[in-house]
Amino acid sequence: MPADPTDDWTPVGIVFDGDPIELDGVNPWQHSWRSTGEVALVRHPANPTQVHDVWVYEIEADGRTIRFAAGELSNTVWGFYRPWR
Repeated sequence: MPADPTDDWTPVGIVFDGDPIELDGVNPWQHSWRSTGEVALVRHPANPTQVHDVWVYEIEADGRTIRFAAGELSNTVWGFYRPWR
């Protein structure tokens, strides 16, 4: 069981593998993801009692770096999170 999650990440959404989702105006599936080597502990947006460890990534798009966390929450179902601002 993962440790307690932090409130450092806010959910953006849950999608099936490859379905469009928007992170700061960009669909991450259309870009190369660069792992930061960090792991974020997050709650499942639809079931907050479930805690998941997901990797933190960055993508380069439109001249900026977009940082996000993402992971497969269930078979082909992905959760996306952004840093709490």
